[in-house]
Amino acid sequence: MVILEAFSLQNRAYDLYMKTKSQDLPKLWYGNHGGTSPQMVFGKTSKIDFKVIKYNVLGKFLGWEDVRGATLQLCPDRQSVMDAAFVFGTSYSQSCTLDVSALLQGVPEPVFYEMFLQFEDEEGHARLWPVPVENPAIRTNNQASHLRRFFLVDGLSGRKVNLTNVPATVTFAAELILSVYLPTGTPGGDNPPFLLTVKYSTRSSTGVAQVSFSVSYIQDPGTAQQATDIAFGALGFLAIIYALLETSTWTRRSRLPNISFMVIVKFFANFSGSLANVFFMVSLGIGIYWLIVFKGQQFSAVERTLPTAGSQIETNFIIYLLSALVLKSLDLIHILITQLTVSIFLIDWEKPKERGTAKASMGYQKATSSVSAWRTFLIANEWNEIQTHRKVNPTLQLFAVLLLLEVVGLKNLTSRDLNVNLHPGPNAYHALWSPILRFGIAASVWLAVGIAQVLFSVGLYERFVEDKIHQFVDLCSLSNVSVFILTHRCYGFYIHGRSVHGQADVGMDTMLTYIRKEEENLCALRGLEAYSDVQTFEVLLTDRTRAFYDRITLSFMEVPRGAHIRPDLHKQRLNGYFALNRFLVSFFEHRYKDMDYMVKDKFFLEQIMDMEFQEPGDISTLYNDDRALFSRTLFYSHELVLLLFEILVFSAVDLAAQDFVLSTIVTFVVQKFVKMLRDTLGRRNLAEKTLVEKQFLI
Repeated sequence: MVILEAFSLQNRAYDLYMKTKSQDLPKLWYGNHGGTSPQMVFGKTSKIDFKVIKYNVLGKFLGWEDVRGATLQLCPDRQSVMDAAFVFGTSYSQSCTLDVSALLQGVPEPVFYEMFLQFEDEEGHARLWPVPVENPAIRTNNQASHLRRFFLVDGLSGRKVNLTNVPATVTFAAELILSVYLPTGTPGGDNPPFLLTVKYSTRSSTGVAQVSFSVSYIQDPGTAQQATDIAFGALGFLAIIYALLETSTWTRRSRLPNISFMVIVKFFANFSGSLANVFFMVSLGIGIYWLIVFKGQQFSAVERTLPTAGSQIETNFIIYLLSALVLKSLDLIHILITQLTVSIFLIDWEKPKERGTAKASMGYQKATSSVSAWRTFLIANEWNEIQTHRKVNPTLQLFAVLLLLEVVGLKNLTSRDLNVNLHPGPNAYHALWSPILRFGIAASVWLAVGIAQVLFSVGLYERFVEDKIHQFVDLCSLSNVSVFILTHRCYGFYIHGRSVHGQADVGMDTMLTYIRKEEENLCALRGLEAYSDVQTFEVLLTDRTRAFYDRITLSFMEVPRGAHIRPDLHKQRLNGYFALNRFLVSFFEHRYKDMDYMVKDKFFLEQIMDMEFQEPGDISTLYNDDRALFSRTLFYSHELVLLLFEILVFSAVDLAAQDFVLSTIVTFVVQKFVKMLRDTLGRRNLAEKTLVEKQFLI
């Protein structure tokens, strides 16, 4: 009766038990965790061999019974599924809702159990070790005590007046939790290697009952959090240094003498990207570590287990992952703002064949020539096309990752058990997923597929099939149009597209003749300097040159507003366009002695650190660039940022839904939205800066 009073020791049965001095009464408690725990070692496929002694309500011995799936589990299921609870290393959980009447029908009279673990000692002899039972509602000296016996269903205590009556209430084991403390091979710890926790509940005999049975594996985290903190400290320090270097470079290139609000904003923008990488690397390291350490126990004793669901380690991991997503989103927004506000101008080197005047429809005279604008439109369209060009095919990336996770079955490696079967049978028990392992597998697969695509694109496809970045440079030379880009106030890029043949507005036969001459080396090289074929440069302007550039661009950057447009606005913008074209042509032809430039190579350390050690002084500097760094103004050179952002979006959705298919769909939508945003706003910026109307940008 003391055991049946499952919610308190403040009852008459317990008082009578404590007053009785008879030695024949069964013991209620275990002392010292049921005795000194022996050394027990389990492997991957080891079965935990439990046995129970059963007694009826009168204390009569009913015999021994091997614990099988349905012995302690009230939820009905397939035998193979319920037996999985006692396979060592498998985190198990089953719950269901049953009618209380069904519980009474299965267990009409209370049955008391004493649970034991059968194992072999060092000499191979079979031994029994008593498994302590904990009822959180029963405490002695404000501490949970370890009971010997427990029951599953009690329909006896709720019967009123007559024991033959239907019970008004039924007490049942609503939650049974078998806790396994690792390592089991080290006896004498603070906790017994096995502990059964039973939580009881009472319901009306006509009501319904929510019951569950679970097996959880628990281990002291040790120094895991300390190692994580050390990694954050070291990598975080490097992130700060890197952000400071980036901000310093931006400040020097923007000619800002003092620390201002924009410098602080720029630092935090750079720091968010660096810190996002830190969170991602630590999260990926945690995922891969547990994947190797836990799933790698295939041929050895099982001594490590995953952090339990809802534990501090798992909670911290989720915080790291979401923090990485937020910071990487800010980093992507920073890149988008930078790319969508660049100053770009298309320099037309073509010389007019004839000049004249024509009466314009708006009533003013303007200069006309035979120079065609379609070459400029062509370059503008090609630039617009490659703005979102990437080394990785996003759709192929999603398809390949989903194929590997769902079809190949790599997702089955993320379960909370030691099973590494990629295709478990339909009748097998599927353990709960681990968010740490799911991220470890998903991120590893995503990075592997992404790296494979980048290597294929750079090493094979761009070399032997199509290289859109360098083809754009070639097209500039054929079109006799150069591209001048400023990403900072005094820093940017220059693509030299001046035709070595003098003209590009020619017929097909003449163009083929030009190309044949270049193939046979019968003409000059395409480079800016004589005897050089370097066409791409980093540009570092002086303040004087930039100020002159701004004065010209100010005249044609005025945007029409409202329905009433100034009659001379169109003429003003055209005049400003031609003035800027003449200025840049003259600048690159060294016609301005007070705004001249020199061409040089960057030092190796300058290339590594991506900064310039020397100030330009009174003369601008063009640095030879054989790496096509102008692609930094495109998605092409930010593949890592986009790849990490997509991984984090994919993983965050999976963290909430635990569904890789849904994660793929959401990530696909996000990819399309980012690309559409970059295309739309990039087209508008290109139209404003080059005066090529958006209608001509296909």
